[in-house]
Formats: sequence, structure tokens, C-alpha cells
Amino acid sequence: MRRFRFPLLLGTLLLAGCASIHTTMLAPAQAPVALEQVRVYQVPPKRYQEIARLDASSAIGFGTQGQTNAAINRLRRAAATLGADGVILLGVDTTQPPVNLGVGAGSFGRHVGGSIGVGIPTAQRHAAGIAIRVIEE
Repeated sequence: MRRFRFPLLLGTLLLAGCASIHTTMLAPAQAPVALEQVRVYQVPPKRYQEIARLDASSAIGFGTQGQTNAAINRLRRAAATLGADGVILLGVDTTQPPVNLGVGAGSFGRHVGGSIGVGIPTAQRHAAGIAIRVIEE
């Protein structure tokens, strides 16, 4: 039982390690703010200062709402560290990562051979946004 734990742990870490955040600075960063202060806007406020363009992705999974939430929360965390109190959400999309999960089984008799395989589709969510400092709602 113990020797099966390492491959399972390694596989889990590899899939979780696919989550990422990319930041392109548009203005100098400010002092960090608390995560709770960062709001997500679908319609921009009246006046704001752009701080950075953010692109985040979730871990590989099955295209769930939880993955979308994780990608948006990555945007919020990155914005908070840059001193932004808002993120203008530019969009969320789903992509098929280059890694797929497959399960297979086979049986080979004396004269007859056969096998079956099942591919499990995986997906990754990407969210893009602009980290902003709100001047006027």
C-alpha cells in the first residue's frame, strides 16, 4: 500500500501545479491590501487607475464552477498584493490542457487478445482582468 502513495501524490502535485498567474505591470504597485477589500467588477467603476493586467488559470480538472472561482480568486489575490482594491473581469474561458487523464485495462489470452481504454477529458479555466485602484464608484 505504501508504494502506491508516491505515484498518487506525484500525480496530484503535477495536476495542481498547472495553476498559474501572469502579471503585466501597467503602473507602479501600491502597498498591499487585504483580500477582502478586492472587489470584482464586470462593469468598470466611474474613475480608476490601472495597475496591472492579470491572467490566471485554475488547476486541471473537469471544467467545474469551482475551477472558475479558483481562477477569479487568483486574480483577486494577485491584485491585493499589488495594492489594487478592484479587478475588472475581462473574461473567463475553458481550454483543453496538453495533459489528459486515461484509464485502461487489457487481457491477452492464448489465441485471443483484447483491451479496453477510457479517456477522461480534462479542462482548465483561464480568467483575465485588470487590477485597479478605484477612485470613484
